[in-house]
Amino acid sequence: MTQGISSFGTLMKIGDGGTPTETFTTIAEVLDINGLGIRLDTEDATSHDSTDGWEEVIPTILRTDPITFTIQFIPTHATHSYSSGLIKDQTSRTLRNFQLVFPDAAATTWAAACYVVRVGPSAPVAGKLTADVELKPSGKPSLA
Repeated sequence: MTQGISSFGTLMKIGDGGTPTETFTTIAEVLDINGLGIRLDTEDATSHDSTDGWEEVIPTILRTDPITFTIQFIPTHATHSYSSGLIKDQTSRTLRNFQLVFPDAAATTWAAACYVVRVGPSAPVAGKLTADVELKPSGKPSLA
């Protein structure tokens, strides 16, 4: 009987753009991760002679949902900062390779070139400094 896989240990990694071999660094202090969801758009193809008047569709574009995650924000950390991290990539509009590495026995890795479209810090009076991050994939992801 399958009992599932604990999600603890899932990693978000950011590439350095190196060639011929790119190096990926784990983004520090990542909490909850959502995304690299995939959607298939459809177009209505229903006609007056569709069987019994049921809607018919055809597939069109494959789309990626944003990848969102929360970090325990360390403004000077190399993977977070304005000088070298997520905020730098956002403000310079850099398309960068990211990896989502799952904690299964095979270390299944999904990868996509993404833009950092949001870094939103939060500083509650009775809490810790965090930031919500949103990545928007561009192009076909690699789902291995």
